[in-house]
Amino acid sequence: MTHVPLPYRVTDRRAETHDTVTLVLEAETDSLGPFAPGQFAMVYAFGVGEIPLSLSRAAPDGLRLTHTVRAVGAVSRALCGLRTGAAVGVRGPFGTGWAPHTAHGLDLLVIAGGLGLAPLRPLIDAVLAEPHAYGRLNVLAGARTPGDLLYQGEFPAWARPFAAATVDRPSADWTGRVGVVTTLLGEARFTPADTAAFVCGPEVMIRATARALVHQGVRPDRVHVSLERNMRCATGHCGHCQLGPLLLCRDGPVVTYDHAEPLLAVREL
Repeated sequence: MTHVPLPYRVTDRRAETHDTVTLVLEAETDSLGPFAPGQFAMVYAFGVGEIPLSLSRAAPDGLRLTHTVRAVGAVSRALCGLRTGAAVGVRGPFGTGWAPHTAHGLDLLVIAGGLGLAPLRPLIDAVLAEPHAYGRLNVLAGARTPGDLLYQGEFPAWARPFAAATVDRPSADWTGRVGVVTTLLGEARFTPADTAAFVCGPEVMIRATARALVHQGVRPDRVHVSLERNMRCATGHCGHCQLGPLLLCRDGPVVTYDHAEPLLAVREL
């Protein structure tokens, strides 16, 4: 881990949606080292600032980092506007990861809302690279509209045995499912008592999904959620990302629902 930004350069840029792009960054000199699925980096847009970004794919040696960014603020807009060859600063890796090894032998539910699919993609990569270590993989994704769905070209590879997407507002040519992502649970193939779930998305979606999973019989300590707060330093010193007793840059962003449930129930947090 490094707390000083290292130079990386944009080597590829892909528009995912009207406001979201995927950037591939390669180290100019030293790399940050390997990132575990679910960890994040602090990415610095020169002259603008830095923001935390989870990896949406990573090379094992950390020389190549992939981030999917939505333009919602000054820094993210600047990053989305970068072209191939542009330089950025990156520090990390930070935070806790999805720890897929804890789910060996279990059925898996990977459940995403909107941009939450980006931090989950390295987990899906890890599972597909070692398929015999796990039970059945189910990838469930929700988005506001069909145009907001990420990585649609990868769904066929994820559909073993089940992958599905649903949207809140269908377009005229949308032939898929409509509704919140929890409606897909009835179609997924898993045994609740022998299942691990990994959930990322808006907090209201995380709460509803985690409750539905526990209601169906998935153990709360096997429901992993990725929480988001305003991260500034990424080292646990500034306190901006505090959630009750947790500092999410250090103790998160991935925590199990048995720890997250009492904190998410407090409105002020």
